[in-house]
Amino acid sequence: MTDSLNPAGAPALDVITFGEAMMMLVADSPGPLEAVSGFHKRTAGAETNAAIGLARLGLRVGWASRLGTDSMGRYLLAEMRREGIDCSHVVCDASQRTGFLIKGRVDDGSDPPIEYHRKGSAASQMGPADLDLPWLTAARHLHATGVFAAVSPSTLALTRETLLQMRAAGRSISFDTNLRPTLWPSAEVMRREVNQLASLADWVLPGIEEGRLLTGHDTPEAMARFYLDQGAQLVVVKLGAEGAYYEGRHAGQSVQGRVAGFPVAEVVDTVGAGDGFAVGVVSALLEGRPVAEAVRRGAWIGARAVQVLGDTEGLPTRAQLNEAGL
Repeated sequence: MTDSLNPAGAPALDVITFGEAMMMLVADSPGPLEAVSGFHKRTAGAETNAAIGLARLGLRVGWASRLGTDSMGRYLLAEMRREGIDCSHVVCDASQRTGFLIKGRVDDGSDPPIEYHRKGSAASQMGPADLDLPWLTAARHLHATGVFAAVSPSTLALTRETLLQMRAAGRSISFDTNLRPTLWPSAEVMRREVNQLASLADWVLPGIEEGRLLTGHDTPEAMARFYLDQGAQLVVVKLGAEGAYYEGRHAGQSVQGRVAGFPVAEVVDTVGAGDGFAVGVVSALLEGRPVAEAVRRGAWIGARAVQVLGDTEGLPTRAQLNEAGL
């Protein structure tokens, strides 16, 4: 299958990401999950959220993964293709099952309850043998997160190998720490492995609370210096409603500053906001925009994301981005 090829038959992609997509059932009403009777179906997954957001902005995006051939897998593959994502490196395996999750609904702005059913999923079986090196290194950029790395030892090995290969090929890499502590054997292992992955990336995007766990520092300035000392070129620390702090070097210039958050009338669902933020920063940097503009775009998309129920409904199209002047 060749979903996104140039006339010469070689991949022509701006961004590649590896990760697990899951079918998400979102509650139609607040309350304990066991008491809710109605749900609606959506896609979920940190890497696929980013892939969808980048594709909506017109970037050529490739996603590598593994799905079952069950109805959930067929649904996810159809949705990714509908978004214009190159799925030529998504393997559908009849012997494996697709992961899914159930997400509750809240009306007080808190994090919704989530119940995951992903253990032993098709994507969790992926490893370095699934890496197509020519396809990977033909892309301009790799976007990785701490989520797929946490799913299984083999996905951690795959994540590490993709970063190493893209770094060796001289391509740019963004890494969203995106912690999932329950997926890791311990907090110590999580800190060690996530920080090692971050050391291989050019642009590191931790949240403020994640930064405290990973670096032991309390201020965004100290967190940024921690990752800059490890080899990152640019660090953007997400500060939630307060916006973001950035520091590092970009396009040969030293940069440092803060971007204010965008006002939000009502927080509906915080899940996916960090992925939206990454979409804004990565897309703008790949377009050659100044860092301050990239971070401002990220903050705007993140603010949109918390005002909708699903993970991707708030991700804008290029037309909406242009209308906002971003």
